[in-house]
Amino acid sequence: MPASGRPGGAPDAERETARAGRRVAQGAVGRVEAPEPGEEPHRGQRPRHGGEGIGRPREGGSPGGGGRSRPRGGDPGGTVPGPSPAPHDGRSAASGAHHEETSRAAEAGEATGAQVPPPASPPPVPPARSAHPGESGEVAAARQAGGDRLRFIGAATRRIARGIDLDEIVLGLCRATVPTFADAILVYLRDPLPVGDERPTGPVVLRLRRTDRIPEEPDTNGARLPVLPAQPDLGPAMGGSAAELAEVRPGGPLAEVLRGVRPLFGEAQAARTALPELLGPDPRLPGGHRVILAPLRGRRRVIGAAVFLRRPDRPAFEPDDLLVAAQLATHTALGVDKAVLYGREAYIADALQRTMLPDSLPQPTGVRLASRYLPAAETARVGGDWYDAIPLPGSRVALVVGDVMGHSMTSAAIMGQLRTTAQTLAGLDLPPQEVLHHLDEQAQRLGTDRMATCMYAVYDPVAHRITIANAGHPPPVMLHRGGRAEVLRVPSGAPIGVGGVDFEAVELDAPAGATLVLYTDGLVESRIRDVWTGIEQLRERLAETARLTGPNSPPLEPLCDEVLDMLGPGDRDDDIALLAARFDGIAPSDVAYWYLDPKAQTAGQARRLARRALARWGLDELTDQLELLVSEVVTNAVRYAERPITLRLLRTDVLRCEVGDDVPQLPRLRQARPSDEGGRGLYLVNRMARRWGATRLSMGKVVWFELSMPPGAPRG
Repeated sequence: MPASGRPGGAPDAERETARAGRRVAQGAVGRVEAPEPGEEPHRGQRPRHGGEGIGRPREGGSPGGGGRSRPRGGDPGGTVPGPSPAPHDGRSAASGAHHEETSRAAEAGEATGAQVPPPASPPPVPPARSAHPGESGEVAAARQAGGDRLRFIGAATRRIARGIDLDEIVLGLCRATVPTFADAILVYLRDPLPVGDERPTGPVVLRLRRTDRIPEEPDTNGARLPVLPAQPDLGPAMGGSAAELAEVRPGGPLAEVLRGVRPLFGEAQAARTALPELLGPDPRLPGGHRVILAPLRGRRRVIGAAVFLRRPDRPAFEPDDLLVAAQLATHTALGVDKAVLYGREAYIADALQRTMLPDSLPQPTGVRLASRYLPAAETARVGGDWYDAIPLPGSRVALVVGDVMGHSMTSAAIMGQLRTTAQTLAGLDLPPQEVLHHLDEQAQRLGTDRMATCMYAVYDPVAHRITIANAGHPPPVMLHRGGRAEVLRVPSGAPIGVGGVDFEAVELDAPAGATLVLYTDGLVESRIRDVWTGIEQLRERLAETARLTGPNSPPLEPLCDEVLDMLGPGDRDDDIALLAARFDGIAPSDVAYWYLDPKAQTAGQARRLARRALARWGLDELTDQLELLVSEVVTNAVRYAERPITLRLLRTDVLRCEVGDDVPQLPRLRQARPSDEGGRGLYLVNRMARRWGATRLSMGKVVWFELSMPPGAPRG
């Protein structure tokens, strides 16, 4: 009959592990192994209980004894004849061979009806046959046991090597050794685990990472394993949920064993003094060679320890089992080192990606912004997606979304350089097509294979217009106030890094209440759908969300969440950057704009114009402050300008004043000496204004400042 207790569809590696492990765990020469599912059992062999061959006692016999011979004639009270497991007392395999020969003779007699008399006395035991002439039976059996150990080690290490992360590797060690090599295992790892060449500064602490054991059975009278501490993922059946820590005392017994690297039997003097330090003062371990303490050594240092245990009713470990434990510990430690390094690389890449994205978006006048970023679903697939919002002179804002091709830390680094370049170019107030042209040149300087797609848009809240230039990026989607969503017709252009390609910009209406959605291709393209299908799904999702809010525009943050909900389980092949801009605009009635000639009387003229605008808006409380600051800024502009200067007042949640001229040099705040006649204008602006700044333009500069609105003042 076939062995029971194992599914017939077990993987080959696990079946090989279990088969070789049972041979190793038998601990005696000449023992017959229980057949695997699907194999024909040896004639006269009785399968072991549980189907795992872990040395449980048979019914009606001692833990190490054999089954009784069934009487001829089919006595139902008998048992199936079979070889008894050889006890660990040095008997040779020859007696087992003689027993098997007798069983075969008895079976032949039953088949033919002939009476086969039992032998009066055991015949002389012939030596075991060997494939190598001149070998004795003991040498052949030792060779067979060595082959079994090698097969077990090969299958077990393959199972350990299949793990990628730390938990998978430790679990692979537990599953490969329990119950084939040991009845229980405890795996301790350093906390925290060192990474690479870093040197831990604190004391060495070992944390119980995982335990595993075969379940207890009622027939193991007096042969139970000691109670093992539990990990939370093992459930209440393991007796609790508290993790254990063991601090390795410098120069202590455990430190010496870990430094020695080699596995030791629990009965060894060094292990006897080290195990209580690891497991507690009274571990109550089985006697004899039934415990192995194996240090786990990685590439540069010891990273933990493993404890293998066997039941008292099972054959003890043999000296060669120390070599098996050493191989298992070495492969596990190297796998843990690999997993830690791999995890650190993924963490660094993800941190690099996130630190290059803006921590928070600005809140410029006339537009509200929201963003989302999602890394790829696969671990360490770091890409080069980025987004940005850059305030520009004149209350404008630049909206940027880009995607560097590839998934690596190099892609993330290239993304950071292109984003910094885009911010610098935006500060020069260049047209969108010129910004893309300079980004293309920068990408070529970084390398011949550095390519990226980018969408660059500039929104003017006063003119209610948006200017867009595209470099091979998916087109944006505009959601209008009434719920209509449209894909904007923007020339696609060539990706950044191709070189020698002109970029084209288009100017479109940006009505108040509309929402512009910029995104990277990870949102609309995956292995299960093409990019245009994804764009259409995005448009439909935006329109459907807008219908839920009626005539009002949907809030930005929930809108971004709804957009990301369109992703299915298989749609996260790439990282995703999403930027949504709600255009509020600035009404013409809240804007006052003048051109002034650079003359000596211009400062007085600017004060009068500003006073009239404040009176029209009902902001007379700000008249004195505004006249003083406008006079100082306009005076500085008139002193150096050659062309007409501009003066603009904007009424929103603050009062903003902007003065532009054709001089590119930016003013700097400095401390004037008591004897200086000038140099105090910017000092007054810095003390009295809510905020102030200066921005260089392609044809000059703009100096601006903001004043807080008085309580109860009408807002724009």
